[in-house]
Amino acid sequence: MIEEKIFTKNGERKKRAVGLIHKIYLTQLKNRRKHTASTKTKSEVRGGGRKPWKQKGTGRARAGSIRSPLWVGGGVSFGPKPHKVSKKANKKERRLATLSALYLKKQQFVFIEETLLSSFNEVKTKNVCNLITNLNLAKEAKLLFITSEQNKKLWLATRNLKNVQITTANCLNIEQLLHANKIILSNTSLELINYTYGKSYE
Repeated sequence: MIEEKIFTKNGERKKRAVGLIHKIYLTQLKNRRKHTASTKTKSEVRGGGRKPWKQKGTGRARAGSIRSPLWVGGGVSFGPKPHKVSKKANKKERRLATLSALYLKKQQFVFIEETLLSSFNEVKTKNVCNLITNLNLAKEAKLLFITSEQNKKLWLATRNLKNVQITTANCLNIEQLLHANKIILSNTSLELINYTYGKSYE
């Protein structure tokens, strides 16, 4: 089974693991964001090339452009611009967080035969629904299929099911793990998970 010794030493170790899961989860959400909001500065707004009135003698305040941020229709001071934001997480931290999340979710594992997933030859959503029914799983539950290798036909068959996601054992997503109500996998997938994520902690 999933390596349990990360949690067996003491409660503090478990507390740290939960904190690490939270850290990696937030890192993933932050890196997924796209900062595309954009405003125009004074130099980018159309017009305003001509000085509105002469510098002296009018009694009004000095003005050099009608596109000043002080004017209606002018540019924006310190407005948002498209930019990149990335937060780094160490490889060992990501692996340990994934392994810890799997351990916390072990009560929600549903084991099936490897052949049921690897021999999925038809691109039919109906077949996936029948498989879910045969496993006595609620149709509304958020399900995560973990396969030992990529299966395009199974992925295509689950595209229309909003509550079903599919991933491979060596490419786990911590967000998918945390949001899933049931995790469907085979013993082969579990061995690959232990090899990929648990190798450094044996």
